Amino acid sequence: MMTWRDGVVRRVGARWSGALELDVEIDEPSGTSLVRALAYPDLVGEPWVGTRVLLSISALSRGLGTGGYAFVVACPDDLPPDPPARAGHLVKARYTPLQTMVLGADEQEADSHALLADADDLDGLPVVVADLHSALPAIVAGVRHETERAGRPAPRVVYVMTDGGALPAWFSRTVATLREREWLTATVTVGQAFGGDLEAVTVHSGLLAARLVARADLVVLAQGPGNLGTGTRWGFSGVSAGEAINATGVLGGRPVASLRVSGADPRQRHQGVSHHSLTAYGRVAMHPCDVVVPELTGSLTELSETVRAQAQPLAARHRLVTVATDGLDDALAACPVRLSTMGRGLAEDPGAFLAAAAAGVHAARLVPRDEGRQPA
Repeated sequence: MMTWRDGVVRRVGARWSGALELDVEIDEPSGTSLVRALAYPDLVGEPWVGTRVLLSISALSRGLGTGGYAFVVACPDDLPPDPPARAGHLVKARYTPLQTMVLGADEQEADSHALLADADDLDGLPVVVADLHSALPAIVAGVRHETERAGRPAPRVVYVMTDGGALPAWFSRTVATLREREWLTATVTVGQAFGGDLEAVTVHSGLLAARLVARADLVVLAQGPGNLGTGTRWGFSGVSAGEAINATGVLGGRPVASLRVSGADPRQRHQGVSHHSLTAYGRVAMHPCDVVVPELTGSLTELSETVRAQAQPLAARHRLVTVATDGLDDALAACPVRLSTMGRGLAEDPGAFLAAAAAGVHAARLVPRDEGRQPA
């Protein structure tokens, strides 16, 4: 059941693609209080100072990982006008009060439908799969580091966002900034996720749209910000990373598994290689893939040895690829977005980001030399 609050906007804060931060005054039994809220103008219209808003505070009141936000459900006194008639009948966040209708790249009304109608081949497209959204910028940093080191054009990197975490791509400041800086060429939102440059019904059609419509040279696939976990082996939304490996392989892509690594997570099951990576790639991923094992040095040498040993059982089905991480510290430090995983930054848990960047390095090496584009 949703926890509702009625409030009034007192300040309009930061804005990024598709999202708007607000300070909203709400009434509580103990008196008024100010909460940080997020509005998606494409769904609820444009709130201003003085606008009355209805908020959902369910996750916020429980201290869950929503980024500390209440969410605007409606501006009841200032409803937006009806959207103009347009093509598209894909309904996402289906049968919820905020379901939205979009034009899918793979549906009949789209210009790209003919291109995708019989599409069935990714033609060796490298696809880096990760279970956490926080790996995305580090992977792309690794891609760019490797192509720059090799004196090659930067590839067209497309992010395929699955629906295990946030459903609106607009929630991610990371995606907005990476698009602005042209580190990402496009975002494809699949399943119940929405708000990307392209929309698709499934991971499979999303990968094909990334390749054939967005003309990706390389794809990074991961769930949106946030994830759902229960402290059990199978009750974690990132287990779908294994299914993404299968989808990539079935379609003739080149799947690359990014290991979730930590040298600082207080939970034993996530130290070294997370048990979620071992489950997703060792138990769920049936199609062979390249599992990138980072070669960490210096103060991380012991962590590197642990990761190598923990990853070894994956060699029964997959190919383990050891990738050096020399120079990746600087590449990660230069990332245009803040690196953070489970509340830890680059300084607190460098192994997490180096492992993801190493996967990007390996994927960049798989891009044919006649593909890629000059950086802007």
